[in-house]
Amino acid sequence: MALTPINPTSWTYAEEYVAEDPVLDAARARAEEVGIAAIGSGGGAALRFLAAVIEARAVVEIGTGTGVSGLWLLRGMRPDGVLTTVDVETEHQRLARESFKEDGIAPQRVRTIAGAALDVLPRLTDGHYDLVFADGDKIEYGAYLDEALRLLRPGGVVAFDNALWHDRVADPAQRDDQTTAIRDLVQRIAETEGLVPALLPVGDGLLVAKKVWIPEG
Repeated sequence: MALTPINPTSWTYAEEYVAEDPVLDAARARAEEVGIAAIGSGGGAALRFLAAVIEARAVVEIGTGTGVSGLWLLRGMRPDGVLTTVDVETEHQRLARESFKEDGIAPQRVRTIAGAALDVLPRLTDGHYDLVFADGDKIEYGAYLDEALRLLRPGGVVAFDNALWHDRVADPAQRDDQTTAIRDLVQRIAETEGLVPALLPVGDGLLVAKKVWIPEG
């Protein structure tokens, strides 16, 4: 029996299955005020699940925003886990710190670093991290993967938001730079030896892969 595409009612039901609370609502409202498209509740719940399954202690986030995805990640991480989150916008990070404070998260559990991701990531420790989540410049997604493979321990997970990019990635007629960069990333992850990938149709698409083994060179 062939599967039929999920209808909008079922999609909305799945997206809202794990409800957001007032702290997340406030963080999301801050995102809307400054013009940020934060990860949806379905994608956030998936991030929390991934962090919990692997008992993440050290996580890197590319794109702090106002703390929506950071809250989801921190809620899934170990109680002693530390989130290192990178963003070029210091004002966004200030708003994110408000969100974390409202959730009662100890300041030492979040390390905010202001700067361009490709300037910051090379300074982080090889093989130290359990999970890398990218929601930054789509053009740079391929470079983020390079850094993630270096930063992750064996068994660690990398995740990319907007992997379907507003239904453009699946449409070969769409060939703008951002769509092409994401499409290339999706294909590369599928073909990379030592990665176990999945493309989850939550929110705007969440591309995830477990690092099992990456050959040198």
